[in-house]
Amino acid sequence: MATAIHIDGSQGEGGGQILRTSFALAAHTGTPVVIENIRAGRVKPGLMRQHLTAVRAASEICGGTLAGDELGARRLEFTPGIVKPGEYRFSISTAGSACLVFQTVLWPLLLAGAPSRLVFEGGTHNPKAPPFDFLAITLLPLLERMGARVQARLERHGFYPAGGGRFVVEIEPSTLAPIEILDAGAVRAVRARALVVNLGGKIAKRELEVVRAGLGWGDDACRIESVSGGVGAGNVLFLELERDGITEVVTSVGERGKPAEIVATEAVEEATHYLEADAPVGEHLADQLIIPMALAGGGGFRTGPLTLHTRTNIDVVRRFLATRISAEDSPQGAVVRFAP
Repeated sequence: MATAIHIDGSQGEGGGQILRTSFALAAHTGTPVVIENIRAGRVKPGLMRQHLTAVRAASEICGGTLAGDELGARRLEFTPGIVKPGEYRFSISTAGSACLVFQTVLWPLLLAGAPSRLVFEGGTHNPKAPPFDFLAITLLPLLERMGARVQARLERHGFYPAGGGRFVVEIEPSTLAPIEILDAGAVRAVRARALVVNLGGKIAKRELEVVRAGLGWGDDACRIESVSGGVGAGNVLFLELERDGITEVVTSVGERGKPAEIVATEAVEEATHYLEADAPVGEHLADQLIIPMALAGGGGFRTGPLTLHTRTNIDVVRRFLATRISAEDSPQGAVVRFAP
Protein backbone atom coordinates (compact mmCIF):
# COMPACT_ATOMS: atom_id res chain seq x y z
CA MET A 1 0.00 0.00 0.00
CA ALA A 2 1.22 3.50 -0.85
CA THR A 3 2.45 5.70 1.96
CA ALA A 4 -0.20 8.17 3.11
CA ILE A 5 0.18 11.83 2.23
CA HIS A 6 -0.21 14.08 5.27
CA ILE A 7 -1.93 17.42 4.67
CA ASP A 8 -2.19 20.34 7.07
CA GLY A 9 -5.75 21.55 6.65
CA SER A 10 -4.89 24.96 8.12
CA GLN A 11 -2.28 25.80 5.47
CA GLY A 12 -2.77 28.70 3.09
CA GLU A 13 -6.44 29.48 2.61
CA GLY A 14 -7.25 26.80 5.18
CA GLY A 15 -10.78 26.00 4.02
CA GLY A 16 -12.83 23.18 2.59
CA GLN A 17 -11.09 23.31 -0.77
CA ILE A 18 -8.09 21.53 0.75
CA LEU A 19 -10.40 18.65 1.68
CA ARG A 20 -12.09 18.46 -1.71
CA THR A 21 -8.88 18.56 -3.73
CA SER A 22 -7.14 16.06 -1.45
CA PHE A 23 -9.99 13.55 -1.54
CA ALA A 24 -10.57 13.89 -5.29
CA LEU A 25 -6.91 13.25 -6.10
CA ALA A 26 -6.53 10.57 -3.44
CA ALA A 27 -9.42 8.66 -5.05
CA HIS A 28 -7.98 9.19 -8.53
CA THR A 29 -4.43 8.13 -7.66
CA GLY A 30 -5.27 5.49 -5.05
CA THR A 31 -3.11 7.29 -2.51
CA PRO A 32 -4.13 7.30 1.17
CA VAL A 33 -4.34 10.73 2.77
CA VAL A 34 -4.44 12.06 6.32
CA ILE A 35 -5.71 15.61 6.86
CA GLU A 36 -5.26 17.36 10.21
CA ASN A 37 -6.21 20.81 11.53
CA ILE A 38 -9.26 20.84 9.26
CA ARG A 39 -10.58 24.40 8.83
CA ALA A 40 -8.73 25.30 12.03
CA GLY A 41 -8.94 29.05 11.50
CA ARG A 42 -12.66 29.21 10.74
CA VAL A 43 -15.30 30.53 13.13
CA LYS A 44 -16.73 27.00 13.16
CA PRO A 45 -13.68 24.77 12.64
CA GLY A 46 -13.80 21.16 11.53
CA LEU A 47 -16.16 19.36 9.17
CA MET A 48 -19.51 20.90 8.36
CA ARG A 49 -22.36 19.06 6.66
CA GLN A 50 -21.34 19.80 3.06
CA HIS A 51 -17.71 18.79 3.77
CA LEU A 52 -18.89 15.56 5.34
CA THR A 53 -21.06 14.78 2.32
CA ALA A 54 -18.14 15.49 -0.04
CA VAL A 55 -15.63 13.24 1.71
CA ARG A 56 -18.15 10.42 2.09
CA ALA A 57 -19.02 10.77 -1.60
CA ALA A 58 -15.35 10.43 -2.55
CA SER A 59 -15.09 7.32 -0.39
CA GLU A 60 -18.31 5.84 -1.80
CA ILE A 61 -17.25 6.03 -5.46
CA CYS A 62 -14.09 4.05 -4.77
CA GLY A 63 -15.12 1.75 -1.93
CA GLY A 64 -12.67 3.50 0.36
CA THR A 65 -12.45 3.58 4.13
CA LEU A 66 -12.77 6.67 6.30
CA ALA A 67 -11.77 7.35 9.88
CA GLY A 68 -12.97 10.48 11.67
CA ASP A 69 -15.86 11.34 9.36
CA GLU A 70 -18.22 13.09 11.74
CA LEU A 71 -19.48 16.64 12.14
CA GLY A 72 -16.89 18.94 13.69
CA ALA A 73 -14.00 16.50 13.15
CA ARG A 74 -10.60 18.13 12.65
CA ARG A 75 -8.73 15.02 11.52
CA LEU A 76 -9.59 12.59 8.72
CA GLU A 77 -7.95 9.46 7.37
CA PHE A 78 -8.92 8.22 3.91
CA THR A 79 -7.75 5.01 2.26
CA PRO A 80 -9.20 4.83 -1.25
CA GLY A 81 -10.10 1.72 -3.20
CA ILE A 82 -10.69 1.39 -6.93
CA VAL A 83 -12.96 4.02 -8.51
CA LYS A 84 -16.22 2.46 -9.70
CA PRO A 85 -18.26 4.42 -12.25
CA GLY A 86 -22.02 4.01 -12.04
CA GLU A 87 -25.15 5.64 -10.63
CA TYR A 88 -24.87 7.63 -7.42
CA ARG A 89 -27.04 10.01 -5.42
CA PHE A 90 -25.48 12.50 -3.02
CA SER A 91 -27.74 14.56 -0.77
CA ILE A 92 -26.85 17.27 1.72
CA SER A 93 -29.55 17.41 4.36
CA THR A 94 -28.96 21.16 4.74
CA ALA A 95 -28.63 23.94 2.16
CA GLY A 96 -24.87 23.30 1.88
CA SER A 97 -23.40 23.51 -1.62
CA ALA A 98 -24.10 20.43 -3.72
CA CYS A 99 -21.92 21.99 -6.44
CA LEU A 100 -18.86 21.57 -4.23
CA VAL A 101 -19.71 17.91 -3.69
CA PHE A 102 -19.92 17.53 -7.47
CA GLN A 103 -16.41 18.95 -7.85
CA THR A 104 -15.07 16.39 -5.40
CA VAL A 105 -16.22 13.31 -7.33
CA LEU A 106 -16.03 14.68 -10.89
CA TRP A 107 -12.33 14.13 -11.54
CA PRO A 108 -11.96 10.49 -10.46
CA LEU A 109 -15.20 9.47 -12.22
CA LEU A 110 -14.35 11.37 -15.40
CA LEU A 111 -11.15 9.36 -15.83
CA ALA A 112 -12.54 6.03 -14.60
CA GLY A 113 -13.20 4.45 -18.01
CA ALA A 114 -17.00 3.98 -17.93
CA PRO A 115 -20.11 6.21 -17.77
CA SER A 116 -21.64 7.58 -14.58
CA ARG A 117 -24.93 9.23 -13.73
CA LEU A 118 -24.96 11.41 -10.63
CA VAL A 119 -27.81 13.10 -8.77
CA PHE A 120 -26.97 15.93 -6.36
CA GLU A 121 -29.38 17.45 -3.84
CA GLY A 122 -28.87 20.43 -1.57
CA GLY A 123 -27.88 24.02 -2.26
CA THR A 124 -27.39 24.91 -5.93
CA HIS A 125 -26.85 28.67 -5.53
CA ASN A 126 -24.82 29.43 -2.42
CA PRO A 127 -22.77 32.44 -1.35
CA LYS A 128 -19.02 31.68 -1.43
CA ALA A 129 -19.46 28.63 -3.66
CA PRO A 130 -19.72 28.22 -7.44
CA PRO A 131 -23.41 28.20 -8.42
CA PHE A 132 -24.76 25.68 -10.90
CA ASP A 133 -24.82 28.30 -13.68
CA PHE A 134 -21.07 28.93 -13.29
CA LEU A 135 -20.42 25.22 -13.75
CA ALA A 136 -22.74 24.93 -16.76
CA ILE A 137 -21.76 28.13 -18.59
CA THR A 138 -18.10 28.64 -17.65
CA LEU A 139 -16.39 25.48 -16.39
CA LEU A 140 -17.97 22.60 -18.31
CA PRO A 141 -17.53 24.19 -21.79
CA LEU A 142 -13.82 24.63 -21.03
CA LEU A 143 -13.58 21.02 -19.91
CA GLU A 144 -15.27 20.04 -23.18
CA ARG A 145 -12.47 21.84 -25.03
CA MET A 146 -10.06 19.64 -23.08
CA GLY A 147 -11.90 16.48 -24.15
CA ALA A 148 -14.27 15.96 -21.21
CA ARG A 149 -17.79 14.76 -21.93
CA VAL A 150 -19.96 15.98 -19.07
CA GLN A 151 -23.60 17.07 -19.27
CA ALA A 152 -25.33 18.79 -16.34
CA ARG A 153 -29.03 19.57 -15.97
CA LEU A 154 -30.61 21.69 -13.24
CA GLU A 155 -33.96 20.31 -12.10
CA ARG A 156 -34.69 22.47 -9.05
CA HIS A 157 -33.07 25.53 -7.48
CA GLY A 158 -31.87 25.29 -3.90
CA PHE A 159 -31.14 28.32 -1.70
CA TYR A 160 -30.22 28.88 1.93
CA PRO A 161 -31.85 28.07 4.33
CA ALA A 162 -34.36 25.68 2.68
CA GLY A 163 -32.00 23.83 0.34
CA GLY A 164 -33.88 21.24 -1.68
CA GLY A 165 -32.14 21.92 -4.97
CA ARG A 166 -31.41 19.14 -7.43
CA PHE A 167 -29.24 18.65 -10.52
CA VAL A 168 -28.24 15.65 -12.59
CA VAL A 169 -24.83 15.03 -14.18
CA GLU A 170 -24.03 12.54 -16.94
CA ILE A 171 -20.33 11.68 -17.29
CA GLU A 172 -18.82 9.80 -20.22
CA PRO A 173 -15.30 8.36 -19.87
CA SER A 174 -12.85 10.95 -21.14
CA THR A 175 -9.20 11.81 -21.56
CA LEU A 176 -8.12 15.35 -20.75
CA ALA A 177 -5.87 17.13 -23.25
CA PRO A 178 -3.91 20.34 -22.59
CA ILE A 179 -5.27 23.69 -23.73
CA GLU A 180 -4.00 27.25 -23.36
CA ILE A 181 -6.18 30.16 -22.27
CA LEU A 182 -3.79 33.09 -22.52
CA ASP A 183 -5.34 35.70 -24.82
CA ALA A 184 -8.26 37.63 -23.41
CA GLY A 185 -9.49 38.97 -26.73
CA ALA A 186 -12.50 41.23 -27.08
CA VAL A 187 -15.70 40.79 -25.11
CA ARG A 188 -18.16 39.80 -27.84
CA ALA A 189 -21.37 39.80 -25.84
CA VAL A 190 -22.64 40.65 -22.37
CA ARG A 191 -25.74 39.49 -20.54
CA ALA A 192 -27.24 40.32 -17.16
CA ARG A 193 -29.76 37.86 -15.77
CA ALA A 194 -31.60 38.54 -12.51
CA LEU A 195 -33.05 35.28 -11.23
CA VAL A 196 -35.90 35.32 -8.70
CA VAL A 197 -37.33 32.06 -7.39
CA ASN A 198 -40.67 32.33 -5.58
CA LEU A 199 -40.08 36.08 -5.17
CA GLY A 200 -41.51 39.21 -6.76
CA GLY A 201 -39.89 40.87 -9.75
CA LYS A 202 -39.15 44.19 -8.00
CA ILE A 203 -35.91 42.79 -6.58
CA ALA A 204 -34.70 41.83 -10.06
CA LYS A 205 -35.68 45.22 -11.54
CA ARG A 206 -33.69 47.08 -8.87
CA GLU A 207 -30.64 44.87 -9.50
CA LEU A 208 -30.74 45.45 -13.24
CA GLU A 209 -31.02 49.22 -12.74
CA VAL A 210 -27.67 49.10 -10.91
CA VAL A 211 -26.17 47.03 -13.73
CA ARG A 212 -27.29 49.51 -16.36
CA ALA A 213 -25.91 52.44 -14.40
CA GLY A 214 -22.67 50.77 -13.32
CA LEU A 215 -21.68 48.94 -16.51
CA GLY A 216 -23.63 50.84 -19.16
CA TRP A 217 -25.33 47.71 -20.46
CA GLY A 218 -28.47 48.29 -22.49
CA ASP A 219 -31.95 46.92 -21.98
CA ASP A 220 -31.35 44.26 -24.63
CA ALA A 221 -28.59 42.75 -22.45
CA CYS A 222 -30.68 42.66 -19.26
CA ARG A 223 -33.50 40.27 -18.43
CA ILE A 224 -35.46 38.93 -15.50
CA GLU A 225 -35.84 35.18 -15.01
CA SER A 226 -38.72 34.29 -12.71
CA VAL A 227 -39.26 30.74 -11.42
CA SER A 228 -42.13 29.46 -9.26
CA GLY A 229 -42.50 26.20 -7.38
CA GLY A 230 -39.97 23.96 -5.70
CA VAL A 231 -38.58 24.49 -2.22
CA GLY A 232 -37.82 27.86 -0.68
CA ALA A 233 -37.08 31.21 -2.29
CA GLY A 234 -33.97 32.94 -3.55
CA ASN A 235 -32.34 35.46 -5.82
CA VAL A 236 -29.12 35.52 -7.87
CA LEU A 237 -27.73 38.10 -10.25
CA PHE A 238 -25.62 36.66 -13.09
CA LEU A 239 -23.35 38.80 -15.26
CA GLU A 240 -22.06 36.91 -18.30
CA LEU A 241 -19.10 38.20 -20.32
CA GLU A 242 -18.51 36.21 -23.48
CA ARG A 243 -15.15 36.04 -25.25
CA ASP A 244 -13.88 33.63 -27.91
CA GLY A 245 -13.71 30.23 -26.26
CA ILE A 246 -14.66 31.34 -22.77
CA THR A 247 -17.61 32.92 -20.97
CA GLU A 248 -16.99 34.36 -17.52
CA VAL A 249 -19.98 34.30 -15.18
CA VAL A 250 -19.93 36.73 -12.26
CA THR A 251 -22.55 36.01 -9.62
CA SER A 252 -23.94 37.66 -6.53
CA VAL A 253 -26.42 35.79 -4.36
CA GLY A 254 -29.21 37.62 -2.57
CA GLU A 255 -29.61 37.07 1.16
CA ARG A 256 -32.28 37.98 3.68
CA GLY A 257 -31.76 41.58 4.82
CA LYS A 258 -29.33 42.38 2.00
CA PRO A 259 -30.69 45.13 -0.29
CA ALA A 260 -30.94 44.37 -3.99
CA GLU A 261 -28.70 47.35 -4.71
CA ILE A 262 -25.88 45.84 -2.62
CA VAL A 263 -26.27 42.47 -4.34
CA ALA A 264 -25.95 44.15 -7.73
CA THR A 265 -23.13 46.49 -6.71
CA GLU A 266 -21.00 43.54 -5.61
CA ALA A 267 -21.49 41.86 -8.99
CA VAL A 268 -20.79 45.07 -10.90
CA GLU A 269 -17.57 45.65 -8.95
CA GLU A 270 -16.35 42.11 -9.60
CA ALA A 271 -17.19 42.35 -13.31
CA THR A 272 -15.38 45.70 -13.52
CA HIS A 273 -12.33 44.20 -11.83
CA TYR A 274 -12.38 41.28 -14.27
CA LEU A 275 -12.55 43.61 -17.28
CA GLU A 276 -9.78 45.85 -15.97
CA ALA A 277 -7.48 42.85 -15.44
CA ASP A 278 -7.83 42.09 -19.18
CA ALA A 279 -7.18 38.39 -18.49
CA PRO A 280 -9.43 35.62 -19.83
CA VAL A 281 -9.63 33.61 -16.59
CA GLY A 282 -11.36 35.14 -13.57
CA GLU A 283 -10.19 34.52 -10.02
CA HIS A 284 -12.80 31.84 -9.23
CA LEU A 285 -12.28 29.98 -12.50
CA ALA A 286 -8.52 29.96 -11.82
CA ASP A 287 -9.22 27.81 -8.74
CA GLN A 288 -11.27 25.37 -10.80
CA LEU A 289 -8.73 24.91 -13.60
CA ILE A 290 -5.80 23.77 -11.44
CA ILE A 291 -6.93 20.14 -11.12
CA PRO A 292 -8.00 19.44 -14.75
CA MET A 293 -4.95 21.12 -16.24
CA ALA A 294 -2.66 19.23 -13.86
CA LEU A 295 -4.42 15.99 -14.82
CA ALA A 296 -3.98 16.87 -18.51
CA GLY A 297 -0.28 17.38 -17.86
CA GLY A 298 0.12 20.55 -19.89
CA GLY A 299 -1.31 23.86 -21.05
CA GLY A 300 -1.75 27.05 -19.11
CA PHE A 301 -3.88 30.11 -18.45
CA ARG A 302 -3.62 33.80 -17.69
CA THR A 303 -5.54 35.35 -14.82
CA GLY A 304 -5.37 38.29 -12.43
CA PRO A 305 -3.08 38.25 -9.38
CA LEU A 306 -3.28 34.80 -7.78
CA THR A 307 -5.62 34.54 -4.83
CA LEU A 308 -4.66 32.66 -1.69
CA HIS A 309 -7.32 30.12 -2.70
CA THR A 310 -5.55 29.38 -5.99
CA ARG A 311 -2.06 29.28 -4.49
CA THR A 312 -3.27 26.83 -1.83
CA ASN A 313 -4.89 24.61 -4.44
CA ILE A 314 -1.65 24.53 -6.43
CA ASP A 315 0.27 23.46 -3.32
CA VAL A 316 -2.15 20.61 -2.59
CA VAL A 317 -2.22 19.36 -6.20
CA ARG A 318 1.59 19.22 -6.21
CA ARG A 319 1.44 16.71 -3.35
CA PHE A 320 -0.51 14.18 -5.46
CA LEU A 321 0.48 14.67 -9.10
CA ALA A 322 3.83 14.70 -10.90
CA THR A 323 2.76 17.51 -13.24
CA ARG A 324 5.00 20.55 -12.83
CA ILE A 325 3.07 23.74 -12.10
CA SER A 326 4.74 27.12 -12.47
CA ALA A 327 3.12 30.44 -11.61
CA GLU A 328 4.52 33.79 -12.71
CA ASP A 329 2.63 36.12 -10.42
CA SER A 330 2.60 39.93 -10.23
CA PRO A 331 0.21 42.71 -9.17
CA GLN A 332 -0.72 43.02 -12.86
CA GLY A 333 -1.67 39.37 -13.23
CA ALA A 334 -0.37 35.84 -13.38
CA VAL A 335 0.37 33.09 -15.90
CA VAL A 336 0.04 29.53 -14.62
CA ARG A 337 1.63 26.78 -16.72
CA PHE A 338 1.58 22.99 -16.51
CA ALA A 339 4.19 20.55 -17.83
CA PRO A 340 4.91 16.80 -17.55
